[in-house]
Amino acid sequence: MRMRYLIPLSLLSLAAAPALAEGPMSAEAFDAYTRGKTLFYGFDGTAYGVERYMDGRRVIWSFLDGECKEGVWYEQDGQICFVYEDRGDPQCWTFLQGPGGLTARFNNDPEATELYEAEDIGEEMLCYGPDVGV
Repeated sequence: MRMRYLIPLSLLSLAAAPALAEGPMSAEAFDAYTRGKTLFYGFDGTAYGVERYMDGRRVIWSFLDGECKEGVWYEQDGQICFVYEDRGDPQCWTFLQGPGGLTARFNNDPEATELYEAEDIGEEMLCYGPDVGV
């Protein structure tokens, strides 16, 4: 089954509203919230990417292009850091949970990229194999 990557703009703008959160999520809270889910993330009113969260702190990420990268996450200095198969340097984010879902700030820098949860689709991601169609 082919998954649709269109997210209604109303969902994106609702998720873009400021989240009222108490503070950064711990590893335990992040794991409890995300494990078993597939979450879309938005940036500046558009779909940015999708990530599937699995047992053992394993993840699969895609920029919505059918190319998926496997990785793992861990907590370091109050941030959730991801390491993916195609790059060894960690990508660290501060996650906050609010009424509209998660908000993620890159490297806990207020001037950096901030993503927000747009939707939990409850389905498997679409990932093409290597060189599909070649």
